[in-house]
Amino acid sequence: TSFLTRVRGRIRIRNQLVRECLAELISTFVLILITLSGTAQKVTSFETKGDTLTAYLAGAVAVMVGIYIAGGISGAHMNPAFTIAVCLTNQFPWWKLPIFMVVETVASFLSAGTVYILYYDAIWNYSNGTLTVSGPRETASIFATYPADYVSIANGFLDQVIGTGTLIVGVMGIMDNRNKGVPKGLEPVVVAMLVLSIEVSMGSNCGCPLNPARDIGPRLFTYLAGWGPEVFRCVEGRG
Repeated sequence: TSFLTRVRGRIRIRNQLVRECLAELISTFVLILITLSGTAQKVTSFETKGDTLTAYLAGAVAVMVGIYIAGGISGAHMNPAFTIAVCLTNQFPWWKLPIFMVVETVASFLSAGTVYILYYDAIWNYSNGTLTVSGPRETASIFATYPADYVSIANGFLDQVIGTGTLIVGVMGIMDNRNKGVPKGLEPVVVAMLVLSIEVSMGSNCGCPLNPARDIGPRLFTYLAGWGPEVFRCVEGRG
């Protein structure tokens, strides 16, 4: 016991900012890992081992897990949009904003790489050996979201503003102690239900990313991993 105590004392991270960044990195990594894996299973199995609803469920439960991982350390932002929101309401210092945004994006990039390794054989089998962004065997939408072919840029922008805004307002309301409170410890469950409700009601236009880091990190990974610059130009996909 004394040996383990000494080991814990030596490896303990005492710098608060480093602790918060590490917590944010791990929670965001887990969030995006589960979210992307849910989509990968759906796509590469030709929807025989998953569908849109199971992918949405994976993403919602992943939010819950992420909050339980880091909620008491960093606040489990996992989303630059949420970090901006708490900065605007003076609940978080502005100087930490760029740090958290970088950490969240890096975590998302690493998650995409992990999912690619996990589903490597399945992705190449499904795609017939060609990594494409559009077409019947495209696989780019496993990692990033793309608008449906009928969605204009203006409508897509509005879609994301409304979806992300609903998420932020809902989370802020849930976490506000002046409101009708959520039983202590169950806040992550309620937030997950909020995310699921948004996904199943606002997901058809653009895939409902709701999180800039969730989209930018994996999209950058696909660009580097072989899908090419088309990942930044394609305007159609699975939605």
